[in-house]
Amino acid sequence: MSDITIPDEVVISKIYYIRDQKVMLDSDLADLYEVETRVLNQQVKRNMDRFPDDFMFQLTDVEWEILKSQNESSSWGGRRKLPYVFTEHGVLMLSSVLNSKKSIAVNIQIMRVFTKLREMLTDNLNLKLEIEQIKKKLTNQSKNIELVFDYLDELTKKVETTDEVTERNKIGFKK
Repeated sequence: MSDITIPDEVVISKIYYIRDQKVMLDSDLADLYEVETRVLNQQVKRNMDRFPDDFMFQLTDVEWEILKSQNESSSWGGRRKLPYVFTEHGVLMLSSVLNSKKSIAVNIQIMRVFTKLREMLTDNLNLKLEIEQIKKKLTNQSKNIELVFDYLDELTKKVETTDEVTERNKIGFKK
């Protein structure tokens, strides 16, 4: 096992959300693997049967422009071709076509980051569900408390009206 480590924050900063999927750009992956982008894409093209559409796809002009505008400080330079992006499964498959110690170590780290992100999303969803349950309980409790006060109001009104209607006979000694 190689002792190559890249900070998780660096890997996370290279994950984008496109077409409802978490993906990584070919150029970002090439940087992490320390190979040229064209070398990475050559290896992918030689092994296209390993990269179906749900593992890798090419960005459209619009998607690429939006991505560049969101990341103005990035130095993506003038690309001749639209970039490819790789889903989590595509990144995993890359380790089989880029068979170097560096690519294997980087892939392991990327998989761990994807797993952490998934856990964070699941934890966040669970937290939201718990909050909704608490809100429902509080709503029900406030309704119950309101009912109790309504009943108390009715009872106090009944007691006041019965006191007024029937005059009590005085009890005691007559003189």
